[in-house]
Amino acid sequence: MRMLLIEDNESLADSIRVYFQNLGHPIDWIGSVEKAEASLSFDDFDLLILDINLPGKSGFQLLQSLRNKGNKIPVLVLTARTEVDDRVSSLDFGADDYLAKPFDFRELAARCRALYRRERGEASNEMQCGNLVYDLAAHSARVDGALLDLRPRELQLLELFLKNLDRVLTKDDISNRLYRYDEAYTPNAIEQTLTRLRKQLDGSTLIIKTIRGLGYLAHVDD
Repeated sequence: MRMLLIEDNESLADSIRVYFQNLGHPIDWIGSVEKAEASLSFDDFDLLILDINLPGKSGFQLLQSLRNKGNKIPVLVLTARTEVDDRVSSLDFGADDYLAKPFDFRELAARCRALYRRERGEASNEMQCGNLVYDLAAHSARVDGALLDLRPRELQLLELFLKNLDRVLTKDDISNRLYRYDEAYTPNAIEQTLTRLRKQLDGSTLIIKTIRGLGYLAHVDD
């Protein structure tokens, strides 16, 4: 689950970033709507965490702009504004959820998972593909009930393939979803992560194929 955090409080933003990174989620932080608009014009995210009181344009203005353009990305509003009118306005402007500051990080993570599930049309944190079960909340995967020994980056790559079954993903697609703006990576790093993931998936009905000249495709072989 790749997320974009739009928050002008640097200390809070850093805490949120560290918390989600420790959970294995790539999350980027931006401090203004203007910069967020630029990022959203060329990058894909699974979810936005959006403050309302921001320098320059407000979070409400970003929400309205996204929805007017038909952008359906899940948005969780995270704000110190707790009046009923603020909550109603956020939801009416197109927010999918609202959490007031201060908050418990566990609740924030749970609400993000719920929005991610809803976007996929799922009610459970578990994604089952053949004999493979991926647990979004536990950050684990099992094949025939046996726990796989996967590193955080391998779990992120597995989640990306499960969300895009039977769709070719290029290396650019993968790098854009696995790495934050402040992370350096090489095509070799993606190949090494993929090689280890494939070894761990030995015996699984999930097959990751190399499509020569195009990229990679995950398919459930029933």
